[in-house]
Amino acid sequence: MNRNPHVAVVGATGAVGVEMVKALEKRGFPAGQLTLLASARSVGREFRFRGGKITVKELTGTSFKGIDIALFSAGGSISREFAPIAVQSGCVVIDNSSAFRMDDSVPLVIPEINASEAKLHKGIIANPNCTTAITLMALYPLHKAFDVKRVFASSYQAVSGTGARAIEELRRQVTQLVNGQTVTKEIYPHQIAFNVLPHVDSFLPDHYTKEEMKMQNEGRKIMHHPTFRASVTCVRVPVYRAHSVAVSAEFGKPVSPEAAREVLKKAPGLDVVDQPEKAEYPLPLYVAEKDNCQVGRIRRDCALDNGLCFWVCGDQLLKGAALNAVQIAEELLK
Repeated sequence: MNRNPHVAVVGATGAVGVEMVKALEKRGFPAGQLTLLASARSVGREFRFRGGKITVKELTGTSFKGIDIALFSAGGSISREFAPIAVQSGCVVIDNSSAFRMDDSVPLVIPEINASEAKLHKGIIANPNCTTAITLMALYPLHKAFDVKRVFASSYQAVSGTGARAIEELRRQVTQLVNGQTVTKEIYPHQIAFNVLPHVDSFLPDHYTKEEMKMQNEGRKIMHHPTFRASVTCVRVPVYRAHSVAVSAEFGKPVSPEAAREVLKKAPGLDVVDQPEKAEYPLPLYVAEKDNCQVGRIRRDCALDNGLCFWVCGDQLLKGAALNAVQIAEELLK
């Protein structure tokens, strides 16, 4: 791999793409050149990068000549179409969609957990689902110490997880309600302002959603834990940015809140914020735009043997997406 690789961001004008560009700059990623790619309607938009300006180009089959690393965040159908083309051009693809995550030949990587697997790629490396990534930042260190068997979890997912148009929908609806106007909706099946929707992604025949099953399926792959079980309810909440997850976890070994805190304090990419008597616990408002996830409300689960409850928050545009992708790219250069 070139020490100063030519990097492309595919889907550069989307909510995650914008954060990918920011993360590359903020972390001082040694990109020799940056190319921004998007659909035809975004061509000509300009981004600031390292004091200069970069103009967005149209994504085509010939876009990847000379590019070393491509960060994809343009949805599964674009990834399925263009990632193989990029690989044929000699490019390593780090893909943020769900297209390749469960493909046995594609590493699914959270660098704090399984960084070494990034090097085993055959051209494509997958970024995990945002809710799964944020949860595993706290769950995996506990699993290493206490052997997790199963979890019950509820997510509280920000509208930015759906994209830029969903952020605009929440803003618009709040304004409409405050001004006594009729609420209009385009993105979600119901009003999201001052409401919560127990519906993230599409429903499967068993009435879980695809999003809900990702924590079990992706968790098994990332943690190399084929018997891990996760029963999850994913909920969309009227928060602009950062996901939160309430987790009840059952372990094979005895676990105390004190022992769990000691493990979590040493976990990379994670801050323990857990002084409930001072009203200090992770909040999406305060974790937004932060690289690290936060964990708190750590307590014994009174309904499970060897059980622990905790609350974890993380910026799903960063650790759940853009930051994780850039960290994977950093691993490729090591």
